[in-house]
Amino acid sequence: MKSGGDYAYIKEAWGPMLAFLFLWVNVLVLQPSLLAILALTFADYIVYPFYPDPTCHPPQASLFLTAISCLVVLATVNSMSVRWTTRVQDLFTFAKMSVLAVIIITGLVRLGKGYTDQFENAFDTTPNANGGGSITIAFYAGFFAYGGWNSLNFLTEEMKDPHRNLPLAIIISLPIVTGVYVMTNVAYFSVMTPQEVLLSKAVAVTFGYKVLGSAAFLIPVGVAWSVFGTINGGFLLGSRLNFVAARDGHLPTLLSMIHVRRNTPIPSLCLSCMLAICYLFINNIEQLLTYFSFVTWGSTAVTISGLLKLRWTKPDLERPLRMNILLIISFLLVCVGLVIMGVVAAPLETTIGICFTLTGIPVYFIVAVKWKNIPKSFKNLIKKSDIFLTEVAPGCKA
Repeated sequence: MKSGGDYAYIKEAWGPMLAFLFLWVNVLVLQPSLLAILALTFADYIVYPFYPDPTCHPPQASLFLTAISCLVVLATVNSMSVRWTTRVQDLFTFAKMSVLAVIIITGLVRLGKGYTDQFENAFDTTPNANGGGSITIAFYAGFFAYGGWNSLNFLTEEMKDPHRNLPLAIIISLPIVTGVYVMTNVAYFSVMTPQEVLLSKAVAVTFGYKVLGSAAFLIPVGVAWSVFGTINGGFLLGSRLNFVAARDGHLPTLLSMIHVRRNTPIPSLCLSCMLAICYLFINNIEQLLTYFSFVTWGSTAVTISGLLKLRWTKPDLERPLRMNILLIISFLLVCVGLVIMGVVAAPLETTIGICFTLTGIPVYFIVAVKWKNIPKSFKNLIKKSDIFLTEVAPGCKA
């Protein structure tokens, strides 16, 4: 089993070019923009409690500096030790679940006292000018919160007994995350109106101020911990995609190198951190997610269709995990439906996403095809330069 998630699956089923296009969008746009959005969210929850007056906003410089500090600290932690990274992940996951438990219990108490006004005719005031398109965009935004469901596949080679632990982790985590997230939103609406939720820059902070009194400060601190842990996981996973792609020759060799003592992909982590910091200064990062949500679900559909293709073309391939084909087809139809509805709902944004993805085709032929034909002596010179510049070791092919 190989690390790399969707990239490895697409490469196996459909060949290197489609895998490179997936890589092109993820490395240059999706991963760094997601890390930037999370870092700004972390900064919001850290800084905004010092400005409780809703008409008084904190300086942008303070938010940017907090976000940059968060990214640099976590990139450093991931570079220092895999054990440090996993311990940070465990600690902040526990903190996240603790805060969410406080929010959910508070919401349930409110519901038990009869605060159910927000759930009566809840969808009557929802604007629906775009018909089914609005529902599709809402799905895209909702799925963003659940985007980590396939993240563990990027770390397959580093797992113990992945044939057992990978499906077990997904089976256990999915219903827990779904239940917790749904109940958290129910708790928010037991206290806040839909308009308050939309207008709040930090929903959990507003929730805390409304119901927890002097203990309200615990909520922004807890949510900041939660986001901190999510960014840590983003570095852990994203750097592995860069590493696997570089090992396959789709990214510079430097990114396939691992520190000889720390066993961490430091060059890959540095790239992820620098790109994320650059995206902090884009005025509307969230718009990028609209542009590329179509691409994300399109690549998921390609991955799932590749599974069906391999069932047909390589029936004797070893399959430690085997899913019912009806479940696979059903999920594929959902992905295709989301892609089609996304095109209908946001044709301009979808076109921009497609055009950017297609710009990866000429880059693929330059990087992955033409590069193989350059003199071997020149390749060795570049490899020696990479090793000289960094105290790391080239990743071995699996």
